[in-house]
Parts: sequence; C-alpha cells; structure tokens
Amino acid sequence: MFYYLFTWLDRAFDFPGAGVFQYISFRAAMAVIGSLVISLLFGKRIINYIRKKQIGETIRELGLEGQNQKAGTPTMGGLIILAAIIIPTLLFAKINNVYIILMLVSTVWLGAIGFIDDYIKVFKKNKEGLKGKFKVIGQIGIGIIVGATLYFHPSVTTKERVYTSGQSAYSIDTAFANKKDLQMPKYAAHETKSLKTTIPFVKNNEFDYDVIVKWICDDCMKWGWLVFIPVVIIIVTAVSNGANITDGIDGLATGTSAIIGTTLGILAYVSGNTVFADYLNIMYIPNSGELVVFIAAFVGACIGFLWYNSFPAQVFMGDTGSLAIGGIIAVFAIAIRKELLIPILCGVFLIENLSVILQVYYFKYQKRKRGIEYARENRLFKMAPLHHHYQKVGLHESKIVSRFWIIGIMLAVLTIVTLKLR
Repeated sequence: MFYYLFTWLDRAFDFPGAGVFQYISFRAAMAVIGSLVISLLFGKRIINYIRKKQIGETIRELGLEGQNQKAGTPTMGGLIILAAIIIPTLLFAKINNVYIILMLVSTVWLGAIGFIDDYIKVFKKNKEGLKGKFKVIGQIGIGIIVGATLYFHPSVTTKERVYTSGQSAYSIDTAFANKKDLQMPKYAAHETKSLKTTIPFVKNNEFDYDVIVKWICDDCMKWGWLVFIPVVIIIVTAVSNGANITDGIDGLATGTSAIIGTTLGILAYVSGNTVFADYLNIMYIPNSGELVVFIAAFVGACIGFLWYNSFPAQVFMGDTGSLAIGGIIAVFAIAIRKELLIPILCGVFLIENLSVILQVYYFKYQKRKRGIEYARENRLFKMAPLHHHYQKVGLHESKIVSRFWIIGIMLAVLTIVTLKLR
C-alpha cells in the first residue's frame, strides 16, 4: 500500500524521500518495525481480551515439572503472529507480486485451519480438536494451490546465466578490486519457466523435477507438475506439523522459527539479486526479492510474540500460530527453490518429528516382541517429542529452549554455508 502511494508521490510531485520506498531493504526494515510494534503494543490487549473471555489452555497431566502452573494460560495467541505478519506485508510489500500473494494466502489458509482446531478445543471443550484427517486435507489443499501456482503461473520464472566463450563465472571480488571492470552479470534476455531447484553440497547444484518423468517419453517433460505438486504437498504438511509438534514449551517454536526466517530472508535476497546470485552461482529468480519484505514481517512477528511467549509464557500460540508458521517456512523455501535445504535449516523441527515417529514404532515393536509391560517400561525416549524427554531427564525448560536455539543457529549457518560449500 505505502509502496504504491509513495511511488505515486515521487513520480507526480517529486515528494522528498518518497523514492526510498523503491528499496527492498528499507521496506523490509519497516516491516520488521511494524510487526514488532503490532506484536508488542496490541499483543497485550489481545492477551487481556483472551483472558477476559477465559480462553485458556487445558493441560494434560504428563508428570512434567511446572506443568500445572501453565493451566489456564491464554491460548490462540497465534492471532497476534498472523496480524503482525499480514498487516506490515500489506503496508510495505508490492501486493501485486505473485510470491507475496501466495505467501498471504498460505498464511491465512493454515492460520484458519489452526484457528478451527483451537476453537473446537477451547469453546467446544473437545480436547481432540479438529480431526487429524481434516488438518491433512487442509494442508494438501494449500499444497496443491502452492504447487500449481509455482508451476503454471506465468510470473513464476527463472533467468539463465549467459556465458561467452571462455568466460568463467562472474567474480564480484575481482570486480570490486578493479572497479573499472565492474559490470552487471549477463542473463538471458527472456525469463523461462522451470522446475529447477537447488541441491546442497553439489557443484552446478541444480535439479530439474522434469527429469524424473523425462525418461518415460521425449514429450513427457510437460508432465513434471505430476511430480512437483506431490513433493510440495509433502513438504508443506511435514514442516507445518513439525512446527506444531515443536510448540511444546515456552518460546521453543517461536525462537526457532525466527532463526529459520532470518536465514530464509538472506537466501531470498541473494536469489532475487543478479549480482549476488551470479557471484554465489545460484539460481536468479526474478521478483523473488520482494519476499524479503514478507519474511522480515514474519521474523518481527516471531520475535515480538516471544516477548510474551518466553518463559514463563503469558500466552500460547496454539495451532493458530504453529500450523501457520510451519507452513509459511515450507512455502517460502519452495518459492525460492531452496526446499531441499529444509532438512538442514529446519533440523530442530525434523528431529522433533522423528522422535515422535521413532517412539511410536519402537513401542509397537517392543510390544509385539516382548509384551506391553516391557514396552511401557523400556521406551526409546522417556517422552516424545524430544523436548519433553529432556524435561523428564531433569533439565529446566528454559535451558532446553536455549540449547535448541543454539542448535538452530548452527544449522542456519550451515545452511548459508552450503551456498559456497560444494
């Protein structure tokens, strides 16, 4: 909204300072500030309203230290996160950008699924909430929308690097050392539709989903979407549920998501900038730089929510927030062609998911081999997800959260390093 307003003021009246809204970096900074202001100023009012309406968390007895003190803590705080993402994005981003539209639709869609789940739990007093199959159907639905948009929409394109005979990749280091030779990287004049994505740790690290169906027949590459869309569905569902599972102790999912979001912002910026994309020898994705504004609002929303969600939490995000932030991370990574980096970047979500899966299958295996009593007494983890295991071991939850954040930062650094480590 402000982008269009100040662009008009700049062109029509040469309004002083209006041109600064042309810069993604400035609008991203304003989005962070806006999301923090919304979270901090209006977050307290929303929490008080939720508390007044007696929308509190019902705690299951798990035998964890400090668990009973959490009973009655306001939930559905994910509404704060959603507002702090959507409003700054509408104010500072280019709303006609296909990537921005896709991120907003994904945010509202997954936030609505989480809201319905929380509503059933809180107002209908049904602890089970929305049935799992309906959650999965909703996640599949947004997966289809995202996959189809990224495949079929004419504005979702890439540009191939053009090399002349004997020319090597453009070196920004050499160029800046000798400024008279500084030139913009050369890309093909026309943008192309492509299903290429980035493979970490591999030289010439691009993989084309079309190749999977190419072997069937020469003309089968046009059916690459039959592979791409199911992959998108799996990624969105897995990461969304991973964030949901991670949201078990104060500040864990929120802080981890802020770290992941910051990393994705860096990846989006370099992918949408011709100079950095060429220097790092990664795919240049036209118009994707606008996503930096969205992810800046996302990071600001997570950090702002952490003000109230850090130990001891004054509010829980509920599924309204956790399903949305996981889905946002997944869709964003797919949009900038970095989805294969998710196992590294979202390693905390991954290990939390795996701990639950391994716990269930190990229990079933021991039950079948040695009986239910043995299986109950000899579980793989004392409790799953993994953060509850460490609580059972005796670690305070604030220490668990801090250590998971440190691991998240290490994984984020490793993710960025993959841009050059091949």
